[in-house]
Amino acid sequence: MQVEPLGRLVFFGTPDFALPTLRALCDVGQLPVEVISQPSRPAGRGRHLQNPPVVEWALSRGLQVAQPRDVRAPEFLERMAALEPSVAVVVAFGQIFPQALLAIPTRGCINLHASMLPLYRGAAPIQAAIIAGETSTGVTTMRMEEGLDSGPILLQQELAIGSRETAGELSERLADVGAELVVRTLERLESGDIEMRRQVDADATMAPRLRKADGLLDWRQSAPRLFNRIRGVTPWPGAVTQLRNRPLKVLWGSVVEGASPLSTCEPGTYLGLIDARMAVCCGEGTALGLERVQRPGRKPLEASQFVNGEPIERGERFG
Repeated sequence: MQVEPLGRLVFFGTPDFALPTLRALCDVGQLPVEVISQPSRPAGRGRHLQNPPVVEWALSRGLQVAQPRDVRAPEFLERMAALEPSVAVVVAFGQIFPQALLAIPTRGCINLHASMLPLYRGAAPIQAAIIAGETSTGVTTMRMEEGLDSGPILLQQELAIGSRETAGELSERLADVGAELVVRTLERLESGDIEMRRQVDADATMAPRLRKADGLLDWRQSAPRLFNRIRGVTPWPGAVTQLRNRPLKVLWGSVVEGASPLSTCEPGTYLGLIDARMAVCCGEGTALGLERVQRPGRKPLEASQFVNGEPIERGERFG
């Protein structure tokens, strides 16, 4: 169903997560007068400039694109004011909006956030929800204000998290659900059939941007918690441990069910192959089975392949 024009729309977004929303807006006739994204950055071995996914798609469709280094810069604010936008749609853009920018669209800046706000405010809500062991999450559209993801809620949609789902897989699903939610939000803004509700700040939890160190596995934690961390840091920054004083990426694993009593086992101790998994003792009397691993600069290997090429003795320590 076509959405009645809301007015002049600008779109802010950068990574793959933002693409479904931009596509959905174009599909219903809400073509942005300008698409704003982060600057192109060097990537790959040749360090050639690479456009963000949103820029690549927008240029391929003939849309006007801007890539400001700083949305606070006076020249960018003047550019935005000259566009006379009615509404801005913001999806994973990557810069903080000053009040001067928030005030330019006459009907506000609408942000899509990948959580059921006020839960998991911040840059990594998808990863944080999985690491915390949540079984459900969702997407929220809100009207932006200067606080971090603290603006009034417009619409929300909840969905379940798969028990073996990674952050990358969940992100793809949430991006599609979020795109539909943004279109519905604009539709109801146009008709006036929407009520904003303030967030309860006391219920807020935070999801700061991930660092490489967040992928380090702490074997003192229980196996279920470590499994959730592996899921939450896949694909980035990736789960990692140490074996024989060298890094070892843990690409996948699972909780070892029904293992022998492990109450006296030191966390990080290698227990041998169990069901083709390298079993490692964890906290709380649990064990984690490493299924796929990778040494730096080498190809990924199944656990049995790794052990054949680099024999490990029971009792050796990870971490």
